[in-house]
Amino acid sequence: MLQAINTELLIIGGSDAGISAALRARELNKNIKITMILADAYPNFSICGLPYALSGEVPDWHNLSHRTMADLEAYDIDFWMNTLATEIKPDAHELIVKKDGLTYHFHYQKLMVGTGARPKKLPSDEGFKNLHYLHTMADYFSLEQQIIQGKLKKIAVVGAGYVGLEVAEALSKRKITTHIYQRGECILKTIDADLAEPIQKIYESNGVQVHLGEEFFAKDLAETFDFVLVAIGVIPNSELLLRAGAEAGLGYTVKVNDQMQTTLTDVYAAGDLVETDHRLLGKVYQPLGTTSHKQGRVAGANMLEQTVKFEGIIGTQVLRAFDKIIARTGLNKAELAHTDFKPVSITIEVDDHKAYMPNSKKMTIRLTADEKSHQILGAQIIGAYGTEVAKRVDIYASAIYNHMTVEQFSNLDLAYSPVVGAPWDAVQQAAQVLEEKLLIRSEKGIYSNND
Repeated sequence: MLQAINTELLIIGGSDAGISAALRARELNKNIKITMILADAYPNFSICGLPYALSGEVPDWHNLSHRTMADLEAYDIDFWMNTLATEIKPDAHELIVKKDGLTYHFHYQKLMVGTGARPKKLPSDEGFKNLHYLHTMADYFSLEQQIIQGKLKKIAVVGAGYVGLEVAEALSKRKITTHIYQRGECILKTIDADLAEPIQKIYESNGVQVHLGEEFFAKDLAETFDFVLVAIGVIPNSELLLRAGAEAGLGYTVKVNDQMQTTLTDVYAAGDLVETDHRLLGKVYQPLGTTSHKQGRVAGANMLEQTVKFEGIIGTQVLRAFDKIIARTGLNKAELAHTDFKPVSITIEVDDHKAYMPNSKKMTIRLTADEKSHQILGAQIIGAYGTEVAKRVDIYASAIYNHMTVEQFSNLDLAYSPVVGAPWDAVQQAAQVLEEKLLIRSEKGIYSNND
């Protein structure tokens, strides 16, 4: 028997996109009825923080919650946890859910779907009991319990992207023998291969064994290791919307416009299940927590008849690798190869602050611009923890987002003190080196796409 419930704003998913939508809607309207449907019991938890709970740096998993349940309830949001959304009926503005063996029927005015993504499985995954993922709180609890019980002595991590590397570092810190398996020829494909090589050595020097370009099968790994953690990417959880008739985007995503509206009337979507506008590439699928937060906020505003646009991404990301920080924004060499840009790049070693001050450290900066327009296209920075790598790549991100040229960037008014920087900050020093290279190439009539 269906039990009918009326609400005004209905949101499916209690992670980054869903919570951001709900909180923005509440900011704009203190009285509107907001209901959230969650498949689990962990609203607003930081899934990005799971590797750091695993390492012990976050000593209590409860601290992974961005907000406590009491905080969230103070926003007067009705939470339905451990509830499965099974069907959207867009013409009737209805959602069917199941909870505790009962079926409920929600009638909404506006619906936002933020069901995220799920881990990709190995092609040869045949349900081996020790093949696992780290994508939910339940995944974390399972892995942590086995570590505490002393069951895990030797673990394989499949995938050398951000999650795989973060988990490998965490396991290494727990004194567990850890192997990384990557089918490609380098780790961390989001940066250029030659920059990734020294990062690989950092993992190896910390006891993590890295296997690149090797053929491997789930069966072999399952038989060799106590635990196999697969981190080879995600697939959008788009089935609910696609079954309801929403138009699909790239790679099984949901198509949305810049106001996060799907092709279904009064239905919005945001986060890891939608395709995203990249300001240099066009439509992409690049699921990131930062993007989910922004898209959710845009959706929450537009559900209340605002006109707010999501302006796109440029792929800004950062990783800690033991004592190093690696950050990138814009496009790397592999991504640029599929564009019409004529990229010119420079790589420099530069002090993070004045060398006469204590604790000055070198950073590696690679900066790329278009040969004709001098528009900055991409930046990659590697430096020691504490050298403000992330914030410096954010400066480049701001420039790329706004289509700045190398010359414009060089003239930015940035803060300076000898203890934290230089009169020409490291990011500007790189820009000036690139500016000079572009000038020399122009004067000599050198035009190529090989930098």
